[in-house]
Amino acid sequence: MTDTPDPAAAADIASLSFEAAMGELETIVRRLESGDVSLEESVTLYERGHALRGHCEARLAAAQARIEQVSLGADGRPAGTTSFGES
Repeated sequence: MTDTPDPAAAADIASLSFEAAMGELETIVRRLESGDVSLEESVTLYERGHALRGHCEARLAAAQARIEQVSLGADGRPAGTTSFGES
């Protein structure tokens, strides 16, 4: 594995939607599990998969931060919204 990330690959991954990144990650996992790739290709696939996983986690965290929860008033009716995680 390399210690220096490929800037072009990082930019490519950053432009992916969550769904596209997850789809590519699933493809990488299937290829690695198949055992039909060389050691060098396995390392390359693993590195890309690791970057894709991080991208997916960041996209999920950003989405979670935008979710709003409806707060209920004393009468049980919606009284407003608060950002996800706020009390």
